[in-house]
Amino acid sequence: MTEDKDRERRVSLPPLKASMHAALVQLGSAIARIAGWWRVHVQDVGIPARLRSMVRRREAWLALLGGLVGALAGLMVTALHETAYLIQTLLYQLPPEQRLSGLGTLPSDQALIPAIGGIVLGILMLALRNRRSRYVDLVEGNALHGGKLSMVDSLIITLQTVISNGFGASVGLEAAYTQMGGGVASKLGDLFHVRRADLRRLVGCGAAGAIAAAFGAPLTGAFYAFELIIGTYSIATLAPVVAASIAAVLVTALFGHGEPIVTVSHAVAINLPQVLLILLCGLVTGGLGIALMRLVGRVEAAFVALRVPVWLRPAIGGVLLGGLALISPMVLSAGHGALELIFASSPMPIWLALFIILLKIMASAISLGSGFRGGLFFASLFLGALMGQVFFSLMQWVSPDIFPDPSLPMLVGMAGLAAAVVGGPLTMAFLALEISGSLPLTIAVLAAAVASSMLVRETFGYSFTTWRFHLRGETIRSAHDVGWLRNLTVGKMMRRDVKSVTSGTTIKEFRRLYPLGSATRVIGTHAGDRYAGMIEVADAYAEAISDDGTPIDSLFKLPKVMLHPAMGANDAARVFEQSNAEALVVVTNLADPKLLGTLTEAHLMRRYAEELEKARVDLAGT
Repeated sequence: MTEDKDRERRVSLPPLKASMHAALVQLGSAIARIAGWWRVHVQDVGIPARLRSMVRRREAWLALLGGLVGALAGLMVTALHETAYLIQTLLYQLPPEQRLSGLGTLPSDQALIPAIGGIVLGILMLALRNRRSRYVDLVEGNALHGGKLSMVDSLIITLQTVISNGFGASVGLEAAYTQMGGGVASKLGDLFHVRRADLRRLVGCGAAGAIAAAFGAPLTGAFYAFELIIGTYSIATLAPVVAASIAAVLVTALFGHGEPIVTVSHAVAINLPQVLLILLCGLVTGGLGIALMRLVGRVEAAFVALRVPVWLRPAIGGVLLGGLALISPMVLSAGHGALELIFASSPMPIWLALFIILLKIMASAISLGSGFRGGLFFASLFLGALMGQVFFSLMQWVSPDIFPDPSLPMLVGMAGLAAAVVGGPLTMAFLALEISGSLPLTIAVLAAAVASSMLVRETFGYSFTTWRFHLRGETIRSAHDVGWLRNLTVGKMMRRDVKSVTSGTTIKEFRRLYPLGSATRVIGTHAGDRYAGMIEVADAYAEAISDDGTPIDSLFKLPKVMLHPAMGANDAARVFEQSNAEALVVVTNLADPKLLGTLTEAHLMRRYAEELEKARVDLAGT
């Protein structure tokens, strides 16, 4: 009977709804088959023990593995770039070598293409709605999970990013590049059974290779990994990361890619007036970066407040984005074509540059806030270059001799805004060096990037990645390895062999159960092993304490001070400091405190020091 009802319900579905349901089922099955193929054919491949041992023991072999990771990252960057560009070419009917954001006008019949992309992305979200795991990116993976990344999650993130960028959303592909580079690096590290610190370095190699290949700049890729993915620089990290960056650029060069995003060859002279103005430009672009990051959060909060279903948000965002694109196609995609265009042409009028900046900020915020996936790295470069043009035009009114050429303030604006959004001042300085080959210009760019970064850190405290973590309640501020600290919980450090006594026991009976010297402290409990207080055994033998029928309850200490198993080492140390106690009891939870064990402050500090020393060794590479 039940089967008949189910059959009737399936038959009564409208044809379109039934076909969409079937498509979703097939898409989910395809993703599951890809995951199964990866586990069988890649993840479970055995690596000879001798080769694994060589990689673990010798830095030279780790550098070779880093070079392999970089080469693979270069291949994936090339493939993803060509795929996204092919999608844009087919959808928007682009002429050969034409970039989407470089179009002069957008035909009105193409304004709904971003919305169609939003629909495709929404269907993908529906197909994956039953996935319980939350997608982990490189920064979170290196900060909390020791470089462990899911390849299936990386493939899903990459697919979403390619769809978003290919259909014209105002996001960059760098998120897909780095995610795939880091994901492959993480899996290679798993196959070679590398140590936690080495796995984090390999993930950094994947990101370095991806950025180096995307921008044709190996030093930029290397310092992107140092500043943003690994979180530090050390001699042990240098060789594999640089090998990955160089290998990635060489591989992309074989396919005719890997050239710098723009080329600047003008000689510049930097004096005190220019330095002061450059610092001012860095501060202005830092403020603009803060506004952009906050606006993304506001758009996302607006969709939540309006109770728009998650799967429907990208389509709505695509409609809004298409309207902005009718005004100026420069808001579409990451902005490669638009950046090349503004560097190759004369500076825009100030009002037009400011108007396009406003449109691009709105487009990026709408794209990311509505659910399109991608990065803001390249968008921030484009916005910064426009701000540099505005700055150049303003300085022309003051004195034409301050900046004879607009390329300097444009590079300064690019570095300032990208440093604010991405969070890597040295990354931006090396990008300027590899674009221009000019050391004075690089110093100017570094000054602006540092000024922008300081403003953001002092007034906002987040890069775009860490701001997204903050919006979902996470406290990560960088890629520094804090996973070991979160794993160091009270539940893993406590002792379970607890000596206890029931509330109401007389002091005489207590002395019989626990002679002096048999224990240091005993835990008092109520019925049902609920915590009542802690007793120092020596206190029960004090001269002032009589052994008559007095209950032991009068000697209970710290009845309201407890720890629970999920509490981290930092929080536990804070409780010890506030209570001035040498040992504390561990209970199931604070609402129903059933006794689990005890933890001493001395043991907590010793374990914390041991883990801190391990982290220091990994950091120094010694």
